[in-house]
Amino acid sequence: MSARRAALVAALVLGAALVIVIAVRTPWTVLPQPPGGHTPLDPTAGLSAAQVERAKAFAALIRPASLFSLVLGLTASAVLGLTRLGGRLVRAVAAPLGGGWVWQVLLGVLSLAVIGRLVTLPLSAYGEVIRHRYGLSTRGWGLWLRDVGVSTAINAGLTAVGLLALVWIARRAPRTWWAWAAAGAAALVVVGSFLWPVVMEPAFNRFESMPAGQLRSDLLALAEKNGTPVQDVLVSDASRRTTALNAYVSGFGSTRRIVVYDTVLERLPDDQIESIVAHELGHVAADDVLTGTLMGALGAGAGVAALGWLLSIGPLRRRSGADSPGDPRIVPLVLFLMAVGTLASTPVQNLVSRHIEARADVHALDLTANPEAFIQMQRGLATTNLSDPDPPAAWQWFFGSHPTTAQRVALAHDWERLHRR
Repeated sequence: MSARRAALVAALVLGAALVIVIAVRTPWTVLPQPPGGHTPLDPTAGLSAAQVERAKAFAALIRPASLFSLVLGLTASAVLGLTRLGGRLVRAVAAPLGGGWVWQVLLGVLSLAVIGRLVTLPLSAYGEVIRHRYGLSTRGWGLWLRDVGVSTAINAGLTAVGLLALVWIARRAPRTWWAWAAAGAAALVVVGSFLWPVVMEPAFNRFESMPAGQLRSDLLALAEKNGTPVQDVLVSDASRRTTALNAYVSGFGSTRRIVVYDTVLERLPDDQIESIVAHELGHVAADDVLTGTLMGALGAGAGVAALGWLLSIGPLRRRSGADSPGDPRIVPLVLFLMAVGTLASTPVQNLVSRHIEARADVHALDLTANPEAFIQMQRGLATTNLSDPDPPAAWQWFFGSHPTTAQRVALAHDWERLHRR
């Protein structure tokens, strides 16, 4: 079997394995149908007309900018990846340091990342202006620029290391590089899943243990009741950047901790905070992070194998000016194909995510047995975060990673009717 065909077969096999894992591990039905049928959706989710109008006005300003930024970034990536312009840039930035292939990859990725960020920076700044106008962002422009710089540097650094390994393998094993790279990509997903909470999160926020008190004791007791004890309850200084409300559980084993935004402590009563944390504990109880890691590893492996097949297509590879996958000039093309793959997989990822989030909602209701607090919490989140309670179906299908507020409120009513019975 030729190397090209082997890469395609591997991509199809890994892709099939991913489909099976998705089919088996996704909770397609999270709650039985109550007597009389499911609760009809209220497009307002119980919010006032003024609250709904404000959320829709915000969305009307931010959605077009988000779409334009997505298209603009992808277009810039296509121009650099599907022409010789990107390859020339890769060589030019490394020339002052001798032009070695290692410098070409490292500086090439950095340069391409900076260009991609600069292209969309005006739209990002516009989005920040809109968030300031609506009271969602509390960042000064200095902190905003710092966050942009840090996120760009982290993403560029991780991408550069990954592509450096890929090009090195392709130079050492021209026929089987894709297989080794696919295994490495899957391993990186697993390692990154474990390291993210302790390495990346502190780059943007500071965390302090929640002071002793009734809420801290209740949250620790909730985790014990869930069968997933945590080591600590931390408070994140999210208010430095946003007024949004959120909480989550991160880490594994000895690093598992509940993290609550300080904005949540300021705005929500304790029973609603417990409802948020119970939702996050639902992810832990269902091993959603491990499932997501497995899906990510299979997806990464399948994606790299597909990349091996695509880069074996001479006309496509030659558009970038690269002679082989081991040629550093291949980097812009690889980045473009990665962007296309990420975009194409987004609806599938969000479909799975919405069902997993719905299961965590049911878990929160089961754990707290307080549907009223859950409903008020969802309405409070929607109001503060300016979430459209009933967004356009197409937008929700492609970009919606969580059920809509209207769907979550209806789910709570269904749960209440089932348990009242």
